[in-house]
Amino acid sequence: MNSQMAGKAQRRGPFFGGHGRIPIERPRNFKRTAKELIVYMKPHLLWIILVIALAVVATVISIQLPKIMGKAVTKVFNGFMAKMATRSLAKLFGAKAPKRSTMDYEGIADILLKVGILALISSVLSYIQQYIMAGVSQKVVYRMRRDLREKMSKLPLKFYDSRPYGDVMSRFSNDVDVISNVLQQGMVQIITSAVTIVGIIVMMLTISPSLTFFTLLTLVLSTVLITFFVKKSQVYFSNRQKFLGELNSRAEEAYGGHIVLKAYCKEREELEKFKEINNKLAMANLKSQFISGMIRPLIFFVGNLGYVVVSVLGGVMVINRTIQIGDITAFIQYVRRFNQPVVQIASIVNLLQSALAAAERIFDVLKEEEEEPDPENPIELDHVEGHVKFEHVYFSYVPEKPLFEDLSFEVKPGSVAAIVGPTGAGKTTIVNLLMRFYEIHSGKILIDGINTKHMKRSNVRKLFGMVLQDTWLFHGTIKENIAFGKNEATDEEVVEAAKRAHAHHFISSLPDGYDTVIDESMSNLSQGERQLITIARAFLADPDILILDEATSNVDTLTEAYIQMALKDIMKGRTNFVIAHRLSTIKNADVIFVMNEGKIIEIGTHKELLEKGGFYSQLYRSQFLGALVED
Repeated sequence: MNSQMAGKAQRRGPFFGGHGRIPIERPRNFKRTAKELIVYMKPHLLWIILVIALAVVATVISIQLPKIMGKAVTKVFNGFMAKMATRSLAKLFGAKAPKRSTMDYEGIADILLKVGILALISSVLSYIQQYIMAGVSQKVVYRMRRDLREKMSKLPLKFYDSRPYGDVMSRFSNDVDVISNVLQQGMVQIITSAVTIVGIIVMMLTISPSLTFFTLLTLVLSTVLITFFVKKSQVYFSNRQKFLGELNSRAEEAYGGHIVLKAYCKEREELEKFKEINNKLAMANLKSQFISGMIRPLIFFVGNLGYVVVSVLGGVMVINRTIQIGDITAFIQYVRRFNQPVVQIASIVNLLQSALAAAERIFDVLKEEEEEPDPENPIELDHVEGHVKFEHVYFSYVPEKPLFEDLSFEVKPGSVAAIVGPTGAGKTTIVNLLMRFYEIHSGKILIDGINTKHMKRSNVRKLFGMVLQDTWLFHGTIKENIAFGKNEATDEEVVEAAKRAHAHHFISSLPDGYDTVIDESMSNLSQGERQLITIARAFLADPDILILDEATSNVDTLTEAYIQMALKDIMKGRTNFVIAHRLSTIKNADVIFVMNEGKIIEIGTHKELLEKGGFYSQLYRSQFLGALVED
């Protein structure tokens, strides 16, 4: 039930309407976020060091393979040339060529066996380090999700009021997934790529420093090209995310309000707006993909230029016998492999920026100011009579705009107190303060003479039950939704609560009865049926104080009659707060508080306030007599 109010307050938040997709760009503070992320990885430092060591060893082994294979090529070439030389000499002198083989098959076999063993070791080490890193990354993101969930349970309602639903959910899903992917794949890849580049340069230097110099020129040119095109494409990638968010938001609004669009014949106009944003998205996507797509072909083009230069110069050097043919074949393989880690590092850097930006958004939540801690020795109340009193309460959502200034009123046990007033008068805020969703700046809120600040929040909220205008039901059976109001409720208690709420009849008529599953959109139940289920939930919770927020709105006359009967029963023997928009529903209230701009301007019964001819009288007449409300 308390979640209902939280959900309602969230929907009333000033920034509600997020589309659920938050564009990830660069972090605001790269170093600070990196340090905070390292703190999360610190408990797994030994495993990470082991992964780095395994990655280095596996990479070093794989780098040596081309040079070792080059020795085999040299042996084959030398053997072939020796055989050809022997035949030429024999033919020249008319002698018979010897049958003894000039090919060193045993040496070649040893080299191939060595290559096979090293390749197997490198593959096994790569598998082990990937397996370990996958476990480390999952443990890191598990802890991150756990801390995020614990933190969000301690955050005040104002945190949710100031953020769209999609933004909060994105931190749980998108942001954590980005970090997980980068930790699991990117971290190992950037290590192996860096080691590969250094290792290849070292191996090439051992073969030919002059050829290495020409190869490094291609690296410099590749780096310049990557930096240039990455900067150019970032603008379009940012625009793509922006237009994608606008497109999702527009589609969500159109889908949610499709009935209104049809009723006002606005389909074509909405379609034109959608097309406009869609065209912008398509152009931004095309430009970003075109520019970023040029990087890989250009890198390969530069790499092929280096490959051609090395092949030509290497051939000349082989002819001049300044280098062996096996070494030049190994060098050519290194050249072919050289550009691959460069491209990988370029892509990983972008992924790393996205991961740090995602981590920064998560750490921003973890740094949010929490609710005030509960008192060390709290007062515990199992049941109360329901005597509620506000004493000189000061409160504001925004410091420069006070809402309640010296607000005081009293509600006696077992009475029905109605709170009425125009939008923004502070009606829902009173409920938020009663439930301690928000903390008052000064003053006291007393329940049976006990200051609610001297109690645990959970204890305060257990004293209240809520039936709101916006019904909240979760995906599950009707029985589970009713039992949400009481832990370990029996089937008999659930059925009895439904009967008292006048919901048993329609529940029994459903194909699966109380086991009927409510889908996520709640489309298989009418508005009135949903409301009756929430009333049954409140019956089962049996609170001492009840809060009703226009529970009969948006339902048909017959269902309203059922709801009114159910509310009449549930209000008996407890203190009731009724937030009223339709004044006809509060005629029998024991006391009516009329609010405007955060102040209680009138107090009395329905009859007394009408006879007074003040603000309440004007509100009543504007609803039922058609009179204009004058300033």
